[in-house]
Amino acid sequence: MPLSKRIIPCLDVDNGRVVKGINFLGVKDAGDPVELAKKYSDQGADELVFLDITASKQDREIMKNIVKKVASVIDIPFTVGGGIKTLSDAREILLNGADKVSINTATVKNPQLVTDLMKIFGRQCIVVAIDVKRNFMVDKKQTSTSKVDKDYFFEVMIYGGSKGTRIDAIQWAKKVEELGAGEILLTSIDADGTKNGYDIELTNTICNSVRIPVIASGGCGSSQHMFEVFNRTDVDAVLAASIFHYDKLTLGKVKKYLAQKGIRTRL
Repeated sequence: MPLSKRIIPCLDVDNGRVVKGINFLGVKDAGDPVELAKKYSDQGADELVFLDITASKQDREIMKNIVKKVASVIDIPFTVGGGIKTLSDAREILLNGADKVSINTATVKNPQLVTDLMKIFGRQCIVVAIDVKRNFMVDKKQTSTSKVDKDYFFEVMIYGGSKGTRIDAIQWAKKVEELGAGEILLTSIDADGTKNGYDIELTNTICNSVRIPVIASGGCGSSQHMFEVFNRTDVDAVLAASIFHYDKLTLGKVKKYLAQKGIRTRL
């Protein structure tokens, strides 16, 4: 029997408040992280992800006091990311109640960190977040008046999506799996906050490139979008934020809809 698909609300936290933007920009307030975490846990979320979205960019530690408060009101697996750069950072987050740590920028800067974390805490604790943006490359030989054929690759972005790396996301996903990642949190920056649906092409490409679980993130605006990504890719879980924060949907409604569509979730 196939494993149940997981539905995971995400708390993007900035200065102690949950926020939500579009394409990682123009963030607006969405509520208190502790209140929202308890609500989602009570509603039947399979897991919860907490991302301190400005920690890396501001070169500061994650807000451990908020992590601890969130952990105290939930009874589901809890992944925390943002600004984790060392083994010590990860240990502190886990000691404050997280079950898994999510690392992104630090992994790109120091890939060995994935292996070091995996050896100490176990593969199941290590989530590598990969923020991806299509980088369009124009053929420079064409004149400005001729039809321009665009080509692109999936580029890994760091510092909360604000800086490109020129790293191909497909190759990077394979690399972090080799290094010891237990799971990949894949976010499409192009789709983020648009509510137009998950990036099926990107998600499918990454899922087909690795054997570890992949969580799809970015673009969810409805239960149908979740069904589409589960139906058309081998993704293990979906992350969503806006549709839950603003009470558009509850976890129960989403799971009921997916069950009617033949998608197995933990009810």
